[in-house]
Amino acid sequence: MGQIKVTQSPIDGLYVVEPVVHGDDRGYFVETYNQKDMHEAGLDMVFVQDNQSMSTKGVLRGLHFQKNHPQGKLVRVIQGAVFDVAVDLRPGSRTYGQWYGVELTEENQKQFYISEGFAHGFLVLSDVAKFCYKCTDFYHPEDEGGIAWNDPEIGIVWPEVVGTYQGSASAEGYRLRSGEPLTLSKKDQMWSGLKQGL
Repeated sequence: MGQIKVTQSPIDGLYVVEPVVHGDDRGYFVETYNQKDMHEAGLDMVFVQDNQSMSTKGVLRGLHFQKNHPQGKLVRVIQGAVFDVAVDLRPGSRTYGQWYGVELTEENQKQFYISEGFAHGFLVLSDVAKFCYKCTDFYHPEDEGGIAWNDPEIGIVWPEVVGTYQGSASAEGYRLRSGEPLTLSKKDQMWSGLKQGL
């Protein structure tokens, strides 16, 4: 090993992965994924799909999961900064309903591995963010599920977000401290909370 540092979060199944960055006055080089290093760190997942998205400041995507085809995800940011969050939805888990978040930026080069059984979402903190992730299963549109990003039962503390919970996942009444509106898809504003069932 030696090319990555893997730190387990307080919630089993969530890991922060920090690759070694080799930099000089020309720029930098980094191995963003090495299967051997990951296996030596105890992470034996196999990826089948890579995705990339671009979002602007104040966009919040999530919280998403697949019901019958759960995906493990290794996520990172190649431009900008996001606050990335996972929520434990594993039945019988001692941390069910708990969340963990990490800031991923193009500067810190951190990655976040989210095992199967978690809902996932992120908030864009920079003017623009390009977000990449590897998945352990294919995306099945008919299998998509979600939970409210602002569910008080979960209590995620989204950085820079101000506003008051009005009983739904609507973005209405929320904004960033810098003034930008919080932007969610119509679908993401319709999800229910944990108490309403998944």
